[in-house]
Amino acid sequence: MEHPATSFHIGSRRDSNIEEVIASAKLADELGYDTIWVGESWGWDVFTTLTMIACHTERIRLGTGIATVFSRSPAMTAQSIASLDVISGGRATLGLGTSGRIVIEDWHGVEYSRPLERTREYINIIRLILSGERVDFRGEIFNLARFRLPFSPIQNSIPIYVASLGPRNLALTGELADGWLPTWPHVSHLPDMFRIVEQGAVEAHRSPADIDVAPSILCYVSGSSEEEAEARRLLSDHIAYYVGGMGTYYYDLFTRYGYGEEASLIRQAWMSGDRSGAASMVSQDMLDNITITGNEDECREKLSKYRDNGATSPAVGCPHGCDTEVVLSTLRALAPQP
Repeated sequence: MEHPATSFHIGSRRDSNIEEVIASAKLADELGYDTIWVGESWGWDVFTTLTMIACHTERIRLGTGIATVFSRSPAMTAQSIASLDVISGGRATLGLGTSGRIVIEDWHGVEYSRPLERTREYINIIRLILSGERVDFRGEIFNLARFRLPFSPIQNSIPIYVASLGPRNLALTGELADGWLPTWPHVSHLPDMFRIVEQGAVEAHRSPADIDVAPSILCYVSGSSEEEAEARRLLSDHIAYYVGGMGTYYYDLFTRYGYGEEASLIRQAWMSGDRSGAASMVSQDMLDNITITGNEDECREKLSKYRDNGATSPAVGCPHGCDTEVVLSTLRALAPQP
């Protein structure tokens, strides 16, 4: 690739519509972004959305960011990613993750149990299915027999990425995955986290250099002091939602970053119903090290720091509440350069 890879992340935003998603995807394609990652929680499903994007783009890769290992069987996910690969002419990338207990149990109605074992078996089954071989698999969670996928994807090997943050899952990523999808990455903590991925790779006799590091980073390129204030408001709201309202997963992550006091205050305010109060507890240090905001030059410099700390394909996205023009202007400002 002639330029450092930059990707684009779209969450399953409640404030998005089809026209906005298509417009941003087409622009990312035209500007040379490497991959468009589409999130999935309880909004639009990721495979339908990526199929729509595939029909409106030509070059950009299409990544599930993420498809959870609890909401579909591994066979169904293998069928879906293989179908997307054929539809897109060989541009599919599979991002997998466990999501969180609240989403899995309260939305999908599935017990959130044994996430590591499930992820390991899930990846092994999908690789076996995509190989075209007969699938005879006996594991602790899944047992499959006799069937084989009756068509071949375009790519000989569809890349599989894992969204992981905890130490055991990071090691599993290094052992099995082609790429790592860290969420809410702290720019200074990225190298330490990747060292655990590296260790997992080395123990599996793999080269850590073969693992793509694609952190999803919330960005808002601003052109005035008013826009900067709006950026920080939206980013604080977004962080508060995850730390305060999404169980313990992200709360624990921010605590590991050294923001235990802030995380506790955010959570207390959120649990009491004070959403604006929770957002006000997001510190400037959190915003400066976990998100990217400022003018174009400042944002490019901050993005470069992520690259310096090990990100090979950083994925830029925008916080909830951004209008379309902000998304498009941020895409233009952070576009890959030769």
